[in-house]
Amino acid sequence: MFGDMMNKLKEAQAKVEETKKRLDTVTMQEKSSDDLLKITITGNREIKNIEVAEELLEDKEQLEDYLVLTLNKAIKRASDMNEAELGAAAKDGMPDIPGMDMFK
Repeated sequence: MFGDMMNKLKEAQAKVEETKKRLDTVTMQEKSSDDLLKITITGNREIKNIEVAEELLEDKEQLEDYLVLTLNKAIKRASDMNEAELGAAAKDGMPDIPGMDMFK
């Protein structure tokens, strides 16, 4: 019984690792409300690209504000996806341990 639980835990760990690798390939785009700034980020919260409209380059303070707001939105969105995907992968692989079903 203990060996079976250990195997299930190893399977769960492998699923989590597979999911992490897959999230490196999943990208999403977040943009400012007026489309002057676009951020591309992976499901593992790695920034892949930043597109800045020419008009934002003329005002340093405005560009900084746009970057802070849009990057925070992108990171929040990627974090939510990351947590949901990794949580689902871990939960699916967990062994059935009596008394621990409250975590499923």
